[in-house]
Amino acid sequence: MLNTNDVSAVVCTLNSIASIESCLSSLNSAGVGETIVVDGGSTDGTLTVAHSHADLVLNDPGKGLSVARNTGIRESRCSLILNMGSDNTITRAELQKMIGWLESTDSQGVSSQTVVEGSSYVARGMNAWRAGRFRTGPAKVIGTPTLLLRILLEQEPFDEGRRFSDDSELCERWLRVFGAHFEISDAHVGEIGKTSWSQVVARCRIYGISDYETYRSGRESGWSVGRRILSWVHPLKSDFILPLKRNSLSTSFLVLPFLFAFTLLRYLSWIRATWRRGHL
Repeated sequence: MLNTNDVSAVVCTLNSIASIESCLSSLNSAGVGETIVVDGGSTDGTLTVAHSHADLVLNDPGKGLSVARNTGIRESRCSLILNMGSDNTITRAELQKMIGWLESTDSQGVSSQTVVEGSSYVARGMNAWRAGRFRTGPAKVIGTPTLLLRILLEQEPFDEGRRFSDDSELCERWLRVFGAHFEISDAHVGEIGKTSWSQVVARCRIYGISDYETYRSGRESGWSVGRRILSWVHPLKSDFILPLKRNSLSTSFLVLPFLFAFTLLRYLSWIRATWRRGHL
C-alpha cells in the first residue's frame, strides 16, 4: 500500500506570496516524500518562502503551466505526482484518502473536492459551483489538484503547446494511449483566496483560454459539427445547469446570479481569446 511518503508534490508559482507558505506548510505536514516548487519569476517574496519550505526550487522559463509542470516532474523521484496549486492546502488524512482512492479504483489519476475558504458571497458561489460540477466517481477529465502516476507522466507528459488546457488534453490522450480512467475522490483540499470578483474574472479568463485551445485543437483535428456544438454548450452545462440541478433549491436560488455571471464571463473570455489570436 502506498502512503504520503510516495508522493512528489509539484507546485507552480508566480507571485503567490498570499498563499504559498500555507500551501507548502500543509504539504510538509502531510508527509509528502518531496516538495518541488517551479517558479515563474516571482518578485513578491514567493521565492524566499519556497527556498525555506521546499526540497527543490526550479526556474520556470515562462512558456506556460504545462512546461512548468513537466519541469518539476522531470526532477521528481517518487512514484506518485501531486500537482498542487500554490493556493491549495491539504492534510495528511486527505492526501492518504486520494492515494487510497487511486489504488482501490485501479485508476491512473484522481482529483479531489476543493473547498474555497471563507463565507463571502463569492466563496459560497464558488463552493456551490464546485459541488454541482465535480461529483465523486469516474470522470473523463480531472483538474488540479491531481494525483497521477509518474511512470505514465514520463511516457506521456503534459502537452507543452497548451497554456491552460493541459489537464483535459492529458486525460484525453492517456485514455487513447493507455486506456486510462480517472476518478474524482471524496478527499477535500482547501483553496485560499478566490473570494473576490476580480479573482473570479481571472479564473474565467484562464477557462476561456482553455476553451479556445481545446476548440482550436479539435477543429484542426477534424471535429464533426456535433462535437463542435458539444464544445460550445459545455460551459453552459457544466457551470450553470449542473450546479443548479445538483445543489439544494435554497442554495441554487442564492447562487443563481453568481452562476449566471460566472458562465457569461467564461464565454466572454473564450471570445476574447479567440479574437486576440485572430481566429474569429
